[in-house]
Amino acid sequence: MGERADIFLSTFNRIEKELKRQLGNPANMSFSEAVRRLSKRRDNWIGGSENDLLQLAQLRNAIVHDQVADDFVIAEPNEWAVERIQQIETSLLRPEKVLPRFGKKVTGFERDLPLVEIMKIITEKRFSQFPVYDSGKFMGLITLRTIGFYFAQESLTGSVSLKGRVAEDLLMANGKRVNFKFVSGDTKVSEVEKMFQTEGVLEAILITKDGNSDGNLLGIIRPRDIYTQEGKQ
Repeated sequence: MGERADIFLSTFNRIEKELKRQLGNPANMSFSEAVRRLSKRRDNWIGGSENDLLQLAQLRNAIVHDQVADDFVIAEPNEWAVERIQQIETSLLRPEKVLPRFGKKVTGFERDLPLVEIMKIITEKRFSQFPVYDSGKFMGLITLRTIGFYFAQESLTGSVSLKGRVAEDLLMANGKRVNFKFVSGDTKVSEVEKMFQTEGVLEAILITKDGNSDGNLLGIIRPRDIYTQEGKQ
């Protein structure tokens, strides 16, 4: 058996062991059935790897069951198959967490911060998210979209004035629209990616140690940050 086949089979076996462990080690369950069951679970533990796993299972069966001799197999995995199954193993058994990848200093703002100061911060520091607090208690998230909606509403009644307006006014104008979520530092990146894909109003995900909204902010994730290494607040 070739080196690629050895690597492929050993990786496949580790994945199969973990799949069955996730299901409570059922007796006599095939690999393909384990994949299908896990893909239907609410947490969809295998993510988007279902089709590839089912195809790789066919290759595994060909290697194991159609072997002509100890040193010769009919089906030898190509480079793509080996690399792909190793990628799947990493994503399933050693998934990347939101920390440390998205960890960074995030500035919080008090609810009475003047709106004119928010405009200055956007211009000077290029901030696009403003977590708002009331003496340490999280109130909501101001984004450029929130600000745009506020100005659109105000313009309907005449000219827009910033005088006397504060951060809390923007949150009140946003109504009950929830554009954020909190997650803990050990949340999988794949889970965050799914949140952005399935929740259209979600503009940012805030990271605290245990996912508590009033905890210290350890990072912030925007949709585009998922596909890049870093981004500004």
